[in-house]
Amino acid sequence: MSQKTVRLTMAQAVARFMTAQKTVIAGETVPIFGGVFAIFGHGNVAGVGEALYGVKDTLPTYRGQNEQGMAHAAIAYAKASFRRRFMAVTSSIGPGALNMVTAAALAHVNRLPVLLLPGDVFANRLPDPVLQQVEDWGDGTVSANDCFRPVSRYFDRITRPEQIIPALRRAMQVLTDPAECGPVTLSLCQDVQAEAYDYPESFFAEKVWVPRRIMPDADEFATAAAAIKLSKKPVIIAGGGVLYSEASESLAAFAEEHGIPVMETQAGKSALPHGHELNMGSVGVTGSSASNVLAEEADVVIAVGTRLQDFTTGSWALFKNEAVKIVGLNVQPFDAGKHEALPLVSDARVGLEALDAALMGWQVDSDWTHKAMREKDKWLEAADAATGPTNAELPSDAQVIGAVQRARQKATLVCAAGGLPGELHKLWKADAPGSYHLEYGFSTMGYEIAGGLGVKLARPEDDVVVMVGDGSYMMLNSEIVSSIMLGAKLTIVLLDNAGYGCINRLQMATGGANFNNLLKDTHHVTLPGIDFAAHAAAMGAVSRKVGSIAELEAALAETADADRTTVIVIDTDPLITTDSGGHWWDVAVPEVSERSAVNAAREGYLKALQAQRIG
Repeated sequence: MSQKTVRLTMAQAVARFMTAQKTVIAGETVPIFGGVFAIFGHGNVAGVGEALYGVKDTLPTYRGQNEQGMAHAAIAYAKASFRRRFMAVTSSIGPGALNMVTAAALAHVNRLPVLLLPGDVFANRLPDPVLQQVEDWGDGTVSANDCFRPVSRYFDRITRPEQIIPALRRAMQVLTDPAECGPVTLSLCQDVQAEAYDYPESFFAEKVWVPRRIMPDADEFATAAAAIKLSKKPVIIAGGGVLYSEASESLAAFAEEHGIPVMETQAGKSALPHGHELNMGSVGVTGSSASNVLAEEADVVIAVGTRLQDFTTGSWALFKNEAVKIVGLNVQPFDAGKHEALPLVSDARVGLEALDAALMGWQVDSDWTHKAMREKDKWLEAADAATGPTNAELPSDAQVIGAVQRARQKATLVCAAGGLPGELHKLWKADAPGSYHLEYGFSTMGYEIAGGLGVKLARPEDDVVVMVGDGSYMMLNSEIVSSIMLGAKLTIVLLDNAGYGCINRLQMATGGANFNNLLKDTHHVTLPGIDFAAHAAAMGAVSRKVGSIAELEAALAETADADRTTVIVIDTDPLITTDSGGHWWDVAVPEVSERSAVNAAREGYLKALQAQRIG
């Protein structure tokens, strides 16, 4: 029986295949690819560019301003979609491709799906060295795209047109698998993009992908349930996996039924509404006092959908109960078994609901639950004091956060690196799943504005507010233009503390001199007088500079109905941070120094290390 085929270029096959991939959202079958971000160059314009033109009515192509920014936006789209939908990003070879490597690492660390389609050198090697080709005189197979290998969950270089058949199928398995999920890089040799092949028509049949919900192993489940049932002071740490599993309701029901307090990682924040009586807020280095007091005493930590990185665990010095056990409820065995945890490899929602049923009738002693609620009340009082209105000439980050929260109560908040994530983790009141969108797994400066664009594309009805420091803004602000081009309105609040305020504070905390972080402490002939409002206006944004918290609140209210992206700039104090909450973090201090401040910091560091749980 002969197989029906259709003759297409390899690039056309990629484009057509993507249009055939679907998923189901709220009962409706929709394309799983939300679109393709593209900057064309000689390595992809003739092949991929022409192919995308052919499907532009079913698979939209968006022109970005920077390859890294495009990839950040695509990753944010996937995160805002709870990994149910995602995007592809294509670039030329050379610097265009390498611009995306940082974004690939971001997606890899955060377990987020994105399909990267960089152009590559000629497979036939006849025009070598082609423009932008990296040559290795010891290895003729190397190209710049090999840099994607360590930061891709799946990598393939397509050197023949038929290779795209197994490659795309494998790509979709990775992009949709809850455990393997992460970036896929298909490196497309530019001559092969244009080569034709008789592809089987069945390759382009519609395929509907639904989330795989992994069931727990019986033995692992029995061990985990028994440990929880014997606990006296259990806590739950909710990670991003709770949101990706759409398990917020199951988490709330489990916590309420058994009286267990919940604390949230950066990725997991918004898993429970801020006002839920058992939501203790953030945990770890940037944790609330409520969460961290409870974590220190906990005898069982139920870690749901979290990879337990050092910020979450206070560099493994947070859990002080000698008898503490960790139950690692996670789809990924690598994460489930960290730090001698009792692994419970399972989908978060399935696992929580199964535990709830197995523990029916069991509740933790009410003294523990009541203590949690008292600690939360103390924390809320401190948080309200930190975020309250002020007449200070240079407000703190916390006071700006308070102003934004009061003015835009239902906003979806986007941020990334620097000091703001720590303050937001403690202080932002997130009330709906996904309304708090932080990239802190890779802590990537420059993610904020591009990420805001991706969130707005995924959730066009949301009021998307981006908070960004001047340092991150300077690194990558060009997707403001893209947001205006696409009618994807953002509100960007730019906090200008004249440098890298967060790392300056860390430098001081480790005994270092103020050096090379704040602009005034750099080697310079003159200090730049950057007019951020004018800069944003030059890119087409509505912009203004405000001089106080009151003016900021007024500006946020006045621009709520603006027809395009708005940038509001406010000067802030680089040294003030919220005193309440928080925990030690392992940042090595020099063992030898001529400076007394460093030596004193070293002594404190050695003392703190004694609380660290090794292994």
